[in-house]
Amino acid sequence: MALTKPRIIELLLITTVPVMFLAEQGVPNLKLVLLTCVGGYLSAGGANALNMYIDRDIDALMDRTSQRPLVTGMVSPVECLVFGITLAIVSTLLFGFTVNWLSAWLSLGALLFYVVVYTMILKRRTSQNIVWGGIAGCLPVLIGWSAVTNSMSWAPVILFGVMFFWTPPHYWPLSMKVKEDYARVGVPMLPVIASNKVVARQIVIYSWVMVVVSLLLQPLGYTGWFYTAVALAAGGMWLWEAHGLQNRAKAEVTGGKLKEMRLFHWSITYVSVLFLAIAVDPFLR
Repeated sequence: MALTKPRIIELLLITTVPVMFLAEQGVPNLKLVLLTCVGGYLSAGGANALNMYIDRDIDALMDRTSQRPLVTGMVSPVECLVFGITLAIVSTLLFGFTVNWLSAWLSLGALLFYVVVYTMILKRRTSQNIVWGGIAGCLPVLIGWSAVTNSMSWAPVILFGVMFFWTPPHYWPLSMKVKEDYARVGVPMLPVIASNKVVARQIVIYSWVMVVVSLLLQPLGYTGWFYTAVALAAGGMWLWEAHGLQNRAKAEVTGGKLKEMRLFHWSITYVSVLFLAIAVDPFLR
């Protein structure tokens, strides 16, 4: 269970299931929802296990990852590798034979992107690692839509955009908090190589684009007044927190007074509220 990182997968499922309600414009087939969630968990769990296998060297040197199973010796590297590959295969076949093959290939694509592109190529080489590597975490919205329709549309593409611009300002505040960890192992997260002012400015830019993109569903006819009202309120609260962080960074506030984790925690609430509104909106139109 620890190898699959269940707390991270919670967010992925939060963005998958509501999109199925949007695609169905009502309650989707509950068996299909269950199969999609199981397949998604296994796929993301396999990706996370393979991530731990690849990063076991730096995980042993970072405080926040020092209790992971490979570091403590609870699981051997070979066991972790076999476990991750097994989950990848099982999840792809489960999607293909019980949901549809479009969802299966999207799921496998997300896994490979996270393991190969993010973990193996980007993470240790560029400060843009989380920007482009975050694409893997955006694909569940496409999977949720394709599970219901076996096709694509502009609605999941827009929500893909929301998650793409959400990921950096979600993760950078956490990186600001633990930047000494990343610096110690040579991972160039943006807060490691740039000042708090620069990071906060980037957070504000991504935040504004994210909120604007989130409002595109209504004019294109995919959602109604309820989703739009929630998106405006939640987005406004996000921007308030993002600008607050920027103001503190400009004032050269450091340590606990920077309060960077306020935005990190709000980012999780934001995406939960936004996607709940996506699920509820079809019933209020």
